[in-house]
Amino acid sequence: MKEFDYIIIGGGCAGLSLAYELEVNDKLKEKSLAIIETREEYKRDKTWSFWRVFNHNFDDCVIKSWNNFTINTSEGFHELSNKSFPYQSINSEKFYKKINSKLGLNPNVSFFKNINEINSKNSLIFNSVFEGEIDKSKLWQHFQGIEIETPKNIFDDEIVNLMDFNCDQKNDVHFFYTLPFSKNKALIETTWLSNLEDQNLMDYDLQLENYIKNNLGIKSYKINFMEKGAIPLFYPSFKNKNKVINIGSAGGMTRLSTGYTFLNIQEHSKYIAKNIDKIERVKFFNLGKKYQFLDKVFLKVLENYPEKMPMIFFNMFKTSSNTIIKFLSNKSNIFEDLKIISKMPKLIFIKALL
Repeated sequence: MKEFDYIIIGGGCAGLSLAYELEVNDKLKEKSLAIIETREEYKRDKTWSFWRVFNHNFDDCVIKSWNNFTINTSEGFHELSNKSFPYQSINSEKFYKKINSKLGLNPNVSFFKNINEINSKNSLIFNSVFEGEIDKSKLWQHFQGIEIETPKNIFDDEIVNLMDFNCDQKNDVHFFYTLPFSKNKALIETTWLSNLEDQNLMDYDLQLENYIKNNLGIKSYKINFMEKGAIPLFYPSFKNKNKVINIGSAGGMTRLSTGYTFLNIQEHSKYIAKNIDKIERVKFFNLGKKYQFLDKVFLKVLENYPEKMPMIFFNMFKTSSNTIIKFLSNKSNIFEDLKIISKMPKLIFIKALL
């Protein structure tokens, strides 16, 4: 069986981002790469969104950028604007096509369905796949979204509604998320922060239908696209092994308090490409001990006091837009962290520390 210098397990966002970073930085001119991916074809299956706090390789895959965003609760709504850090959404189909077209030009890159098809004994392996059983008892961000198109212009396509908590919480944390791509087209998602054991939370179709009809007042629309997923809000239990480096969510690139992963993957990929010749000896890449600690406390509060979370999120966004965006994107300084912390209810967060 053929040997490869590098193997990437999982040809999704993390795996392809790393492969692309290696390719555009000429790290695969004299090295061979195998990508292990089980899917039969690449098509639109995800929408990745984030605040653009640094440059990335995929501006040509962006569906739309916004400078304004809102958060809604039963107490009212709060709107913020920011032109320095636009909120962007990536079309996964364009992302896959761009990367695979680029990789297809390099004869040193090969795709396989199973790692057993190749000799991996001496390869440096980058793994983006969770192994073992899914722990449904832990906290997840699970969601379903549909892109709808309406016969009339309904949406304000200049404003993203990040969180609308005007919905049944069912003793957990539930909100809707609306990305208006145009005046008559938007992605609308129902999102839960909970474990995966309660099937009563997973009637996503009905949730979306009711929200679109009753909250948005839209009676007529067609569905262009549907996506569904679950993001673990906990760090993987397995560690990096000899000659195996975990990437993506499997490598701790998901920000646990938000679920944001895409830009973290890009930053990790750049770090690996820069240090590929000494990657097993350089400092382990992570999002920062500070954020790991703050997110752990935040999620403990979320589990213990889910009914308070709409107002906690609402109050977080009462800081400046720069502060909240940099905090949620792992780019805040200590003064910005303190501004966020000052908006939190002190007693329950102190209890979460104990």
